[in-house]
Amino acid sequence: MATARELRRGAGGGGEGRQGAVRGGAADRNRRVGPLSRPHVAGGRHCTGGGSPGGAPRRAGGQRQLTGSGQAYAATDATHTGPSKHRHPFQPTGSPSNTRAGVLEVQAARTHPAGVSADGGGPGDPGCRLSNALPRSGSDVPRTGGVAASSASTSLWGKKLLFWGRPCIWQLQPEVVVPALQELSACMLLRHTHALDWTGFDYKAPGKAHIELGLGGTGTHLSVWLFGEMHSVKRDLKLLEWYTVCVTWSGRAHMLRIYINGTSKYETSVKPILPQQLASHGTLTLGVSHYTINNGEVQPQTGKDLLGEIGLFRMWAREWSAEELKRQSCAEGDVLRWDLRQWKHNCRLEPDNNLHCAWSLYKINMWTFVTHSKQSGNCSLSWEDLTRNWLQSIFPHNISVHNVLLSSSSRSCHVVNKSAALPPQLSQGSRALSNSTCNECFSCEVYVNVDPAADVEVVQAHIASLLSSTFSSHFLTMRADPHSISVVPVELLPALTATTVSSGVSTPAPTQSLPARPANMSTTGDPLDLNETVVGPDTFFRVDLSLGMYGSQTKSEEIIEKWVKEQLDNGTMIVLNLIIEKIVGRNMGQHNGLMMFHGQQKQYYCAFHVQEFNKNTVADIFTHINAALKPGFRNGTIIIETLNMSIKHIVPANCLEETTSTIYGVYIWPEAFPTANQDIGCKKPKLERAFRLCKLDIETDTSSWVKPDMKNCKPLVTISDLDNITVSTGNGAEVVDMIQDLVDVQLGNSAELSPSELNTVVEKLCEVIDISIIKPAVGANIVNIIADILLSKTYITPVASIILNLTERMANNMDFQEGSICITAPSMAVSMINVDQNEFSGLTFGVSFTSSNVNPEVFVNNSFVSELLPGTDTTISLPSELHNLFPPGERTTRVQFQFFGTDELFQDPRTTNATPIGWKMHSFVVSASINNSHISNLKDGVVVTFSHQTPKQPKDKVLCMFWDFQENGGRGGWNSRGCETQSVSAYRTSCLCDHLTHFAVLLDVSRTPISEADRQILTVISNLGCGISSIFLGITLLTYLSFEKLRRDYPSKILINLSAALLGLSMLFLLDSWLSSFSNYSLCIATAATMHYFLLASFTWMGLEAVHMYLALVKVFNIYVPSYILKFCAVGWGVPLVIVSLVLAIDKDAYGSSLPDESAVMLQSSDQFCWLQNDVFFYVTVVAFVLLILLCNTVVFIVVLIQIRKMRANKHSTNRLNSLHDLRAVAGLTVLLGLTWSIGFFSFGAGKVVFMYLFSIFNTLQGFFVFLFHCLMKENVRTQWRIHLCCGRLRLNNGSDWSRSMTAGGRCNNNRLVNSDSVASENTSTIRKV
Repeated sequence: MATARELRRGAGGGGEGRQGAVRGGAADRNRRVGPLSRPHVAGGRHCTGGGSPGGAPRRAGGQRQLTGSGQAYAATDATHTGPSKHRHPFQPTGSPSNTRAGVLEVQAARTHPAGVSADGGGPGDPGCRLSNALPRSGSDVPRTGGVAASSASTSLWGKKLLFWGRPCIWQLQPEVVVPALQELSACMLLRHTHALDWTGFDYKAPGKAHIELGLGGTGTHLSVWLFGEMHSVKRDLKLLEWYTVCVTWSGRAHMLRIYINGTSKYETSVKPILPQQLASHGTLTLGVSHYTINNGEVQPQTGKDLLGEIGLFRMWAREWSAEELKRQSCAEGDVLRWDLRQWKHNCRLEPDNNLHCAWSLYKINMWTFVTHSKQSGNCSLSWEDLTRNWLQSIFPHNISVHNVLLSSSSRSCHVVNKSAALPPQLSQGSRALSNSTCNECFSCEVYVNVDPAADVEVVQAHIASLLSSTFSSHFLTMRADPHSISVVPVELLPALTATTVSSGVSTPAPTQSLPARPANMSTTGDPLDLNETVVGPDTFFRVDLSLGMYGSQTKSEEIIEKWVKEQLDNGTMIVLNLIIEKIVGRNMGQHNGLMMFHGQQKQYYCAFHVQEFNKNTVADIFTHINAALKPGFRNGTIIIETLNMSIKHIVPANCLEETTSTIYGVYIWPEAFPTANQDIGCKKPKLERAFRLCKLDIETDTSSWVKPDMKNCKPLVTISDLDNITVSTGNGAEVVDMIQDLVDVQLGNSAELSPSELNTVVEKLCEVIDISIIKPAVGANIVNIIADILLSKTYITPVASIILNLTERMANNMDFQEGSICITAPSMAVSMINVDQNEFSGLTFGVSFTSSNVNPEVFVNNSFVSELLPGTDTTISLPSELHNLFPPGERTTRVQFQFFGTDELFQDPRTTNATPIGWKMHSFVVSASINNSHISNLKDGVVVTFSHQTPKQPKDKVLCMFWDFQENGGRGGWNSRGCETQSVSAYRTSCLCDHLTHFAVLLDVSRTPISEADRQILTVISNLGCGISSIFLGITLLTYLSFEKLRRDYPSKILINLSAALLGLSMLFLLDSWLSSFSNYSLCIATAATMHYFLLASFTWMGLEAVHMYLALVKVFNIYVPSYILKFCAVGWGVPLVIVSLVLAIDKDAYGSSLPDESAVMLQSSDQFCWLQNDVFFYVTVVAFVLLILLCNTVVFIVVLIQIRKMRANKHSTNRLNSLHDLRAVAGLTVLLGLTWSIGFFSFGAGKVVFMYLFSIFNTLQGFFVFLFHCLMKENVRTQWRIHLCCGRLRLNNGSDWSRSMTAGGRCNNNRLVNSDSVASENTSTIRKV
């Protein structure tokens, strides 16, 4: 469970900073550094004019050439990926327009940063219009395999690596660096051909032997390594089948997740002691584990080589969510790409038609060279417009240019001869450019949309082919360096921007940069450009909805939220800050002409923001939102109707530059757009980042900074440094912020504050309260600090009185303009009310509190209420008499209330020692006070009502007390003086006190019968024993009722009735708590009365057993008795019925539900229990009745034992067998006569708990003992089992001598009194007539 401190920080501090990540990839696009102060070049150009040189062109490193696919470009259906059973799991199944924006735009900007481009208009000048040098039809484009094909040949899309036992190693290029990642996602396609130990990928930190991150397994089972620890997934990967395996990890959330084919198969928390980020500059191999030697060379580590195939390995610098993985993206990785430029290998590659992935969104990076012709001309277009027109002229109609970004312009740039660095195939194709000179060159980043979607490798080859030819116009020639062309599938298309490349005049403007990238390397492995991509603010709207919902759904809010987001969340907009509130609906609603009654209708109010990424006009967005939400929603019986809708275009201001001084150092947060999540490098450690969100508030539609998220940074000061800080009237807020941050850090690293740290914090807070002006925000931080300390393991008792005084002075001195204010924190609440002395008629303060990790809910009523306010746990009511005691000369007086959900500040030795004599807190603590007044000796009194923390037992004693600061030598303690315990029930206590201070209800633990642990154990023993007894009593009854020979004598018939009564008692005991949970009055009375009946019946039959035994063994009547068993049944079942009927007739409410009384010792249960609630009836009809039966049975038991001893003495037989027989007979008699129940009358004094354990064990197992001694150990019963239930050698013949003797004996003694089955008696006597 999260701590209160973590919950609070998530709500107000660092948690806000996570909003951008939570709401999806589109928010990632807004994680920008902020508006840049340096100017960017913008505007048009003049084609014949001059200008200063721009940046120099970059070198494209040579790579190995692979044979081009040679495939003609053909648009394929977005959902087709080859054979269905090998369908690529990341292939999108819908229209490209439905692809959600934002996931990989970070990668798009990092690859080749570009300048800003503005939509510069169309080619209006005829001299600037580009001629269609190449046909627009894709089918007419020449498929040259030379230079054009080589530019796309480094892509590995549609290809797989073969690991078929031949030694090979596939590793990263030395210049490709995996940065230090705080979260990541890695995905790959995997297919096994043999069930052996295998390695999918293996990443190791520099100089380390353990696996930093890896995927492997044994046979077809899966394992993931993270920071040297292995996590196994119980999932079989079938041989010869493709699987998409993804591993995601977040260092901040400490979560590792594994997905197979887009479905989560494993999720676990990572130990917090493990590293928070992946080590950078490591080595990575696919298909084989590895190690490095001294010079850093990678060597394969044999033994776990993969026998199979691998495809499409990619890595991203963020944790993908399950929802994003299910969208089946074909986007390229932003850390590692499936491209030969990043890999070094000697393994075999092979195309595979089953690995095609159809995709629509692509980013093209290339260097473009421009050579002016001798024929001069004028052009008012920018290079961006020229490039856009050029691309639109060569691309077929199904490839649309979305955005063109240019950077690194130069007026004179020689094409560098890269032939020496290229393989022979590529160097031949570059000779045409190697010795030429261009007039201008620039880096170009183009985003295109292919509709319909097509296989990635096909699109890559075709676009490279289209860009390979030189393009000529009337006055210039444009061509792309084929070796710089990179075509990469991306997750989304960026917002339209303006170019920085121009030979015209630059105009500075506020800008916003994209998220930070690895320090020295782009994701392509190339050095980073100095130019930044400039993005304008997005468009925002506020939508208010009134909805009518029809249907019997319990999760209406979730359904509405899902509907709204499905309608509006797409590649161009997202829903933010959604709130849903239920409102009172009309008595009737009308939908589609049908009347819907109030019971079927729910009405809701919804408000949210829509963020649109500057891709459409405001009017278009209005139309889209209206069209998406106005029709409502219908799905079977669920109907959502849009009753009213308001759409408002809002323009929230940027969050302005702000300087914050914290324990982590001084940080200057640059201006940011709304919803942008800024990041700044930490002062310590330098490699970490701090974050801060520019939050758009749903209440005010304005943006403001939230508290910085500094959890990745380390503080530069400690709590002990607070002694060096001087508090003034103006710096109180900053000091409190510093204290809060220091306490958060300390409690994050340790479970408690040391005594010296605690004293320093408390002393500095006291200084702030005494010197500074306390505003509500400062007071809230002080309360949060105290709440954090109270919920930690800090020993706070020595400063408890100081803290209580501190909170009271803070509330008295707080400066606020409203009539009242309330501050809450986990387990704590402070409420201040400025009352008019002339209008005061009483005041009531109530608190609802559910958990120590959540804030209490406060209720205030401007009148005197003597009962608990609805929905509250504690209420304190001040009488109107108090206005006579208000300070004179003031119009308004401040009344303050405080609530504490923990007793850490109220540690009285009487409530903390372990001796039996003492008190225990039985409620929360609440207080009231009046500013500058001491209130005592009130006539009317203050009414304080508490809900008990646990239900009060009938014999528990509770007492209303107040916290006396003078007790225990000034350390404080509980005192009952001036407080009267007015009314007490099982769940609440009402107190009447004549003064104001801190109040609580305490429980006298010296009167508590047993501890809670013992009560729970006794409950388990009772339930288990009754369950066992019920089973064996059922077996006993089934045995005697099934075999007629066993029930011919009287003792067996009495045993059957006793077993039935005990079975009814055990079953009712087990079902009682469940039946009482229905809270049905009649059912509870019936349950309690039935259980009372079976209890009395059980003891009645035990008494009748004793009567029969006395007649058979002592009086030795052996006479004929007419209707002997019938008379016994009339008494055994009739007497209990008469008793229960009398109780119901006199007072049926004598039965009811409550926690069991200790006097009914058997009923040890902490749950609600239906039983006798009237003490008089209980002691008369249960205790007295049971005591009478047990006394008679004890007398009979003693007499029978004497009789048995006399018979043994007459026989002069003392062998060991007879002694064991006698012992068994005594035990059997004890069970039949229920003598173990007498243990309950000895459950008092020092040995009370021991006797209660013995009572529960022996009596709940009485049914089992009946089965043991009178069924299992009886020879005639075992013989009947063998005759009827056994087979083979164990089976007895029904005509055996024993069977015949039993039958004859049964007929002879059918109507005679016989001795008990437990005792062998040979006595005879004359027959009497009764």
